[in-house]
Amino acid sequence: MRFTVAIDGPAAAGKGTISKGVAAHFGLAHLDTGLLYRVVGRRMLDGEQPVDAARALMPEDLEREDLRSADVAQAASKVAVIAEVRAALVDFQRAFARRSGGAVLDGRDIGTVICPEAEVKLFVTASAEVRAERRYLELSARGGDVDRAQVLADVRERDARDMDRSEAPLKPAEDAVLLDTSDLSIESALAAAIAAVEAKMPAKG
Repeated sequence: MRFTVAIDGPAAAGKGTISKGVAAHFGLAHLDTGLLYRVVGRRMLDGEQPVDAARALMPEDLEREDLRSADVAQAASKVAVIAEVRAALVDFQRAFARRSGGAVLDGRDIGTVICPEAEVKLFVTASAEVRAERRYLELSARGGDVDRAQVLADVRERDARDMDRSEAPLKPAEDAVLLDTSDLSIESALAAAIAAVEAKMPAKG
């Protein structure tokens, strides 16, 4: 079976948690495509050229322990606007998406660019304030010295960069199911996503 679920949305909307939950529920492979850009961003911070880093990316790079910091997130957003970087990562993502057994991919342009023919497309979003608070709590839990106002400013800056870029801007696919998680618990958001996927699953038998 080849069955692709494309999940897009801005930072801290909950798409990563939802994607992992959907993949686990249906027994599908999962790829957080943002990690690809985080790897490239991390390598850029280490002094590499972004395009060279993207072209040399290997699956094992996604297992690095240093990809979740705020500086890497900002670097990832910066390299994501580079057309040559995005082009270098397209084949990796598309091959994963059409693997036998089905796959869930989450990111910024999965339903619009990477997998426009995906059987299911979700666009997971939430208000900037709610997303900033989630990110603040996440970073604080890791022991980081973070400021709420700065986290909100970072979220808005990243939104603007992701939505305004000329290459594959962040936006819902025309046929995407919109899922606003601002006032939803994780359980409720995941249940809504699972229901949307189930509605598109091929009938068995």
